[in-house]
Amino acid sequence: MARTLVDKIWDAHVVAQRDDGRNVLYVDRHVFHELHGPHALERLGATGRTVRRPDLTFGVLDHTAPTRDRDELARASAESPLMREMRAGAERFGYRLFDVDDDEAGIAHVVAPELGLVLPGATHACPDSHACTVGALGALAFACGTSDLEHVLATQTLAIKKPKQLRIVLTGALHAGVSAKDVALHLLARLGVDGASGYAVEFAGTLVDALSVEGRFTLCNMAVEMGARTAIIAPDDRALLWLRDRPYAPAAVTAGDLYTDRDARFDRELSIDCAGLAPQVTWGTNPSAAVGVDGVVPDPAAAAPGERAALERALAYMDLAPGTALLGLPIDRVFIGSCTNARLEDLERAARIVRGRHVASNLRAIVVPGSLAVKRAAEALGLDAVFRDAGFEWHETGCSLCVGVNGDLGTPGQRFLSTSNRNFESRQGPGVRTHLASPETAAATALRGAIADPREAVPA
Repeated sequence: MARTLVDKIWDAHVVAQRDDGRNVLYVDRHVFHELHGPHALERLGATGRTVRRPDLTFGVLDHTAPTRDRDELARASAESPLMREMRAGAERFGYRLFDVDDDEAGIAHVVAPELGLVLPGATHACPDSHACTVGALGALAFACGTSDLEHVLATQTLAIKKPKQLRIVLTGALHAGVSAKDVALHLLARLGVDGASGYAVEFAGTLVDALSVEGRFTLCNMAVEMGARTAIIAPDDRALLWLRDRPYAPAAVTAGDLYTDRDARFDRELSIDCAGLAPQVTWGTNPSAAVGVDGVVPDPAAAAPGERAALERALAYMDLAPGTALLGLPIDRVFIGSCTNARLEDLERAARIVRGRHVASNLRAIVVPGSLAVKRAAEALGLDAVFRDAGFEWHETGCSLCVGVNGDLGTPGQRFLSTSNRNFESRQGPGVRTHLASPETAAATALRGAIADPREAVPA
């Protein structure tokens, strides 16, 4: 019988079938952070249980870590109850913690693949909605809540109902200045925030084949924003080469039959041609509110009756009028970072645009590498100097402005352009208005002081 890639990985990891319809799925490795970890660990200790497989369990400190400088990070590290509890848990239960001063420190979804903790055909769990990022390597990854995390810690399994499956075939070549983030935002604009609700999404097609592994991470990362339960891409030679010599990966990583069989059936299939795609920018308060950078803010009057109120509220919050051109819209702050776009390739793409130029005087711009490994690699290439010379702030690693729990916040009324994955109301600070875009668009915007088209800024 023909099977999909998800079928093959799922079938190989089912431990038992529950009466409530959920499968008990074995988890190969899991990574958890300080927002949800301490409570799960407390529950574990209160019930007299232990971590079932400490050798397969890894902790990170990313969400609450301030990134502005090492001194502030050191103070927060010493004072934070959440960080202290993660350290105490590592001491008590024996799991590996990548602390803020560890050589392998960084954002969970950046650290896990770059260390080889995630492998093709493996299952992966993380108490964070963007766990699906690592599906770019052909792993089946699931986000879990605190109760599920407790279950994973205690049993090395996850009780979960098998999701329906959606294959999205992407074709067409991307022009200079257009990247995976633009593809993801375009998909969201086409499908909406619930267009893949409850599905496991497999991305395929010639465009996906042509993407770098870093671009595939970005694409899978954004799948949850369209409601997907997880996302995955069949591992190819490029993915296997990317995994070579990773510290926690075996000496030889192979793909075997990790692909969807020719006659396998999906619950739903879509094919989208991205040829000629323009850089995308959001205008509203969810990631699906995206148009081409040369587009205009839509008119709620043209929307279906049931959607008008939400659109009107979004425009009121964003202080935008229907028909407003996005190009030239003044921006107060640019953020290049997050688990979506803080890998080395993302920084290289942005640096290529800003090299030899300078940030506009009306704007503050920051770069936050996704891990210390990314930061070291970027500094070895001189990218930190490129950004600093251009007037960017070069920060320590962490989630930073993606989520307002670490001191990196804007002030009410400020307008941000961000490479992160969410633009919800007050996500980057109370009253902050966030536009999502790619690293290239962020770089071009920082130079102009207003939303700019990176196709006009990319060096020949």
